[in-house]
Amino acid sequence: MPRQILRILSTGLLAGTLLFLSGCSSRGPFAGAYTSRARQKATMRTYRVRGRTYHPTYVRIGDVQKGISSWYGPNFHGRYTSNGEIYNMYKMTAAHKTWPMDTIVRVQNLDNGRSVVVRINDRGPYVKGRVIDCSYAAARKLGLHRAGTAHVKLTVLGFAGKVYKPRVRGSTRRAATSAAANGSVSQVRLTDFGVQAGAFRQYKGAEAFRRRYAAFANHRLRVIIRKFPVGGAPLYRVWIMGFGSADEAMDFIRDHNIGGGFLIRP
Repeated sequence: MPRQILRILSTGLLAGTLLFLSGCSSRGPFAGAYTSRARQKATMRTYRVRGRTYHPTYVRIGDVQKGISSWYGPNFHGRYTSNGEIYNMYKMTAAHKTWPMDTIVRVQNLDNGRSVVVRINDRGPYVKGRVIDCSYAAARKLGLHRAGTAHVKLTVLGFAGKVYKPRVRGSTRRAATSAAANGSVSQVRLTDFGVQAGAFRQYKGAEAFRRRYAAFANHRLRVIIRKFPVGGAPLYRVWIMGFGSADEAMDFIRDHNIGGGFLIRP
């Protein structure tokens, strides 16, 4: 899919720093064979494509995202990626709009159960609802190269080209995520941008909607239910909080087709 604007960013912003990067120290939490502090800083800057603003954000081991995957191949083979590498459609790499470069991600095709491990080295895809753009090699292993797209689950496994073990046990992490997702007003400081995904008179309706969006809950985003008295009866509103800007929150509404969704300002 088109990446002309990103190629401009790649050559203008990154290619000009490649000589510096080659001599950079490889030390640091995100440093490794593929990355450096300077490159990490350059590729984590806010950017705009087709009139929309994107805010790259750091993630943690075990963070999950669901959505649609597509793939890109011959039209981009041999061209620069957004982190200054040369794209090789036969390597196990992928493009993501906001996750850090050189993040290692497991991509599971929810339509057939297949999974692969890829390294993010590009930005995109800039198509509504799509969360990752796999290389041709990854797409073949996932079985989506013929259909073009598939429903997938992304799980963060590591950084700087390396897979890491989670620092906390799964049960502890699930408990923490659940606590954040179910947090009350007293537990969560609502000082960031958010999205209202739905509003219900019955709590069970709100809870069902909360579970629908629970996969987006991580160290930054929280899915919560807030109770408001309206017309003498309670109204339960489902909020997704933690976006860094109004643009990012509105992008989420559009990308996930949240009918009736609207922005919540801090």
